[in-house]
Amino acid sequence: MDAFFIAADSALRTVFAQHHASRPTPQGADSGSAHGLSDAEKRESAALMRVNHVGEVCAQALYTAQALATRDPALRQHFLEASAEETDHLAWTEARLRELGDRTSWLNPLWYAGAFGIGFLAGKLGGDKVSLGFVVETEKQVEAHLQSHMTKLPANDSASRAIVSQMKADEIRHAQEAQHAGASELPEPVKEAMRLAAKVMTTVAHRI
Repeated sequence: MDAFFIAADSALRTVFAQHHASRPTPQGADSGSAHGLSDAEKRESAALMRVNHVGEVCAQALYTAQALATRDPALRQHFLEASAEETDHLAWTEARLRELGDRTSWLNPLWYAGAFGIGFLAGKLGGDKVSLGFVVETEKQVEAHLQSHMTKLPANDSASRAIVSQMKADEIRHAQEAQHAGASELPEPVKEAMRLAAKVMTTVAHRI
């Protein structure tokens, strides 16, 4: 029952609350502002940061669902700690969106529900090793996605680039930790389905 209330609290906080980071925001030359960016550059940076924010909403949902699904107390704690660290990413991307004069996705409740369902089913039907395998594959895909954003963000938007760079480093570490915890390799069709779902999410979140 405690795990259920933790999951419900996490869902409400992730989707509706304003987030506060436990670590300082990564600093770029223009951190705290959007000066020096044209209107078109601001729109593009904001769209990319909105996509990144949605990715973190999904990460929160995935980790929270997996914590609820596992019977292993140590693994549950691992998922909850990873979820807490991802809160930094939510706070950083939200703050940058405000600086750019833009907003988070209107569809965040939908993104959260979908990712939560996937994480819970993976944990309940596949067990802990498959659940960890989802973490590894998710983080690898997010890492590649963030790397692509480094080529798409305006060259003079150092604030957004600094945030994305730190997020990328954190996701690499999360994947490594899940691998070391005993993750199993997911079948290629599952990986492809995850890539397709991510493509739909990023395309829609770029605009909505």
